[in-house]
Amino acid sequence: MTGSADVLRRFREAAHEAHPALTELDRLAGDGDFGDNLTTGLDLAVARLDGSPDDGRDAFTVAAEVFLDEVGGTSGPLFGLLFQELGRAGETGAGWPEGAADGLAAIQRVGEARVGDRTMVDALSPAVESLRVGGSPTEAAQAARTGARATADLRARMGRASYVGDRAQGHPDPGAVGIALLFWSRAAAESPSPDLPDLRSFIAP
Repeated sequence: MTGSADVLRRFREAAHEAHPALTELDRLAGDGDFGDNLTTGLDLAVARLDGSPDDGRDAFTVAAEVFLDEVGGTSGPLFGLLFQELGRAGETGAGWPEGAADGLAAIQRVGEARVGDRTMVDALSPAVESLRVGGSPTEAAQAARTGARATADLRARMGRASYVGDRAQGHPDPGAVGIALLFWSRAAAESPSPDLPDLRSFIAP
């Protein structure tokens, strides 16, 4: 569980650093609780890892339980589905390419979002494609960041953001930024590369 636990801990640190920006982005497009939900869920997941002996489960399986059962909002369960598939892939040895692809499929099956709807799918889908063609963790993170940035020019077609009109135009979707932070955390924790952009460029694209 060491690798995925390291990624999860790095993601928790990144989410806390990004909390003010995530809150502001969600205030523009929703009710402003995305940063709270993400950091609270990650705090609970890391605490559960620290408080339990290693039972052989992947750290993302533990995180999935927290996000599916205890984290509110729309994004909490969706992150839970992604973590569930990453955990399953970690436990079977399939790895991130399969886990992220299965997570994307699960999110789209439940939420029905497609690329261009201004959701977390806009960052997750290009990251999955990068991994599918053999991209490195850094390349997948860069693809997720590019997808998250592109949501600034999109009009929301899903969720609460679709009701606020143009208020969020010019600003990226917070869920997409959250996904980009996850892939940055994986790249930073698993295979640090001099090509990996600074975390700040993911927080304030």
